[in-house]
Amino acid sequence: MIKIRPLAPVLALTSAAALLSGIATTAQAADYPAHSIRVIVPFAAGGSTDIIARLVTQRMAAELGQAMVVENRGGAGGAVGAAEAARAAPDGYTLSIATVSTMAVNPACRPHDLPYDPIKDFQPITNFANTANIVTVNPKRMPVSDFKEFLELIKKNPGKYSYASSGTCGVLHLMGESFKMATGTDIVHVPYKGSGPAVSDTVAGHVDMDFDNLPSSMPQVLAGNLRAMAIAWPQRIPAIKDVPTFKELGYPVLNQPVWYGLLAPKGTPMAIVNKLRDAAVIALKDPKVIKSLDEQGSAPSGNTPEQFAKEIQEQYDWAKDVVAKQHIKMEK
Repeated sequence: MIKIRPLAPVLALTSAAALLSGIATTAQAADYPAHSIRVIVPFAAGGSTDIIARLVTQRMAAELGQAMVVENRGGAGGAVGAAEAARAAPDGYTLSIATVSTMAVNPACRPHDLPYDPIKDFQPITNFANTANIVTVNPKRMPVSDFKEFLELIKKNPGKYSYASSGTCGVLHLMGESFKMATGTDIVHVPYKGSGPAVSDTVAGHVDMDFDNLPSSMPQVLAGNLRAMAIAWPQRIPAIKDVPTFKELGYPVLNQPVWYGLLAPKGTPMAIVNKLRDAAVIALKDPKVIKSLDEQGSAPSGNTPEQFAKEIQEQYDWAKDVVAKQHIKMEK
């Protein structure tokens, strides 16, 4: 005769195990952090991602009572560092910085060989800060005074004018291609190895226009070496108050800033995620942090994990759409 084991003891054991697991997780979160936290920046030291990461995590560390140690792991457009972060233990002691490049552009350009999944492998914590994007022209090569004249000129001369970006299948390349799609224009992409060379060659007149992050172009705009046509930002920027936003101009799809946020590996307890997010919010309300971000051409965010996850998904969907429609391929 087959004996059927009563369900009640089994269910009791299962419930007890779940309860003990929950208690252990709560205790772990209560003690967190018990030692220093590693923060992987998937780009070289000295760039915008690195600067913003160090600025915010230093203030977070003061709030958490433990050091947050930034480690630069650049390579492959951020893929090397992001992949390492995705493989880390989900205990809150290895975090990473998310950018549009690592979470949207790289996955869109490398759908088959990217060593991590931007949606499945990470738990978003919060977006630290947003930075405006800008399109500028060389005023000698393109003697236009505003966006209307600029658009008329390139529409009348398809294929004549060139634009610089920081590299093939980078976020600024996708911005340029998205611009072409939204405006129905034909401009020729000239990729560079970084924003610095792209700006320099636009100023020198080797290319006609540039799609860039605002901080690296702002000095040349203020000096009159480049003329700004439009910015991707929620509102006009006081230092260049005559430059309209893409949304004002009727192109809301182009009105997307770049962002820099904090991630944990998937499976990190939400109690730890929320503790980190709370520390980030306090850091991002610090007047010194706000001032330093402003000097970088950025503004604090501090949104919820759910809101940041939505931002990542939306940017990922946008990048996939642009790559597919414009037939963009990563350089080998």
